[in-house]
Amino acid sequence: MILLKGKKIAVVGVSNNEKKFGHKIFRDLLKNNLDVKAVGSKGGVIFGEKIYSKLNEIKEKIDIVVTVVPPMATEKIVEECIELGIKEIWMQPGSESQRAIEMAKNGGIKVTSHLCIMVQSGIW
Repeated sequence: MILLKGKKIAVVGVSNNEKKFGHKIFRDLLKNNLDVKAVGSKGGVIFGEKIYSKLNEIKEKIDIVVTVVPPMATEKIVEECIELGIKEIWMQPGSESQRAIEMAKNGGIKVTSHLCIMVQSGIW
């Protein structure tokens, strides 16, 4: 089981659509009192928290980025993580691509893919 307490987490792919996994993951990380930021292309507010439109808008240093977006978008997120010096990325099932995984590893980022962070952390 992975431990998320004490880590700053950014979930990329958050929206106000309750049926989307980005929404559910962000909601449940918040419910578990974790330090989590929402990132979604449309911005806005969710559960009283700002939805940032890009990772670089977040002022705090992020420890883990969780992607809940299509694989091509994950590749762009990996580029942003490399630029920002983020050292860990968790690609939720369906958001990964072999190219994104290789880009992240080549950029010195620890990658987890093909596993659900919510299941591995024991939240779901």
